[in-house]
Amino acid sequence: MLDERQRKELAQYSPYIAIPKVSSQNRRYIPMDYLEGEIIPGDKLFTMPSATSYEFGILMSNVHMAWTRAVCGRLKSDYSYSNMIVYNNFPWPSPINDQKEKIRKTAQAILNARALYTDSNLADLYDPLTMPTELLKAHKANNRAVMHAYGFSIKMSEADCVAELMRMYQKLTKEK
Repeated sequence: MLDERQRKELAQYSPYIAIPKVSSQNRRYIPMDYLEGEIIPGDKLFTMPSATSYEFGILMSNVHMAWTRAVCGRLKSDYSYSNMIVYNNFPWPSPINDQKEKIRKTAQAILNARALYTDSNLADLYDPLTMPTELLKAHKANNRAVMHAYGFSIKMSEADCVAELMRMYQKLTKEK
């Protein structure tokens, strides 16, 4: 049990995004979670402290997943997410406030869809063969919102998306 001092210390880290270091290559989305500080993460997770639902929406999007598939390492054939290679080099969009708010709402819709399945863990929910319809719809809406924030066409292929992200990355690194 945590005492009051420990709870207050943990509260400063609330909320955070939990990102698994390794995830199945069979999943369309790496099952990240948006957690409160009283949940202590294990060593198989990266954490993004003081995160908002906006950041959660971006990280759970097809744009970020395309980037991840293109640049991440592999453990056997599974994704090996890296904070140094994947996250730190990921070019974030520069959305206007309305776009940011839309992403916050679609990210919350993902969490709401997950909450409908209290008996399922994230591995179950993100199994490509059994992903619930509500969760898939929530992800599709989030993908559209994130693509719009980047100025990308929703008809863009994953290869085109990665190519555009690489151009953004090159521009960012030249500016430094």
